[in-house]
Amino acid sequence: MTTLKQFEEALWVQGMHMALAILETLRSEDKKTRTIAPARRVSGCKMTPELARKILELHGTTDMTQQEIAFQLGVNQGRVNEVIKRRKWLTEDPRALEAVARDKAKARMERGKADRPPREKEQAAVVGAEKAPRRANTKPRNPAQLSIDDFLKGL
Repeated sequence: MTTLKQFEEALWVQGMHMALAILETLRSEDKKTRTIAPARRVSGCKMTPELARKILELHGTTDMTQQEIAFQLGVNQGRVNEVIKRRKWLTEDPRALEAVARDKAKARMERGKADRPPREKEQAAVVGAEKAPRRANTKPRNPAQLSIDDFLKGL
């Protein structure tokens, strides 16, 4: 099946300028009537014990699926699954598994920012060098660029 771009190129090759003009007017009319669709992704809110209880209430009293519950409450469907299957987020206990995991992840993120060495670009900016030196032993990336002798040396 041909694409619209291929069809347009075929019209151009055949010299059908009137057909190209009609196609262009159709495109401009289509752009006028287009609207921007709202985002489909739900921005998740913070899980709290109250929200977890609401999830369990909806799960027990209605025939809603996990996806429908997640959409209605504005949370990630995986969080709904965790609450229903593993009873997570029901307490505000700082020693709960999910709270400990969250705190460890936050600590790793903070440590990572401090421990991470600066990137090459950042180092070059700090040192004042314009470009980092290139390796002298660089090979062409495309095998078609190699000569037969160079190709055989690489084997």
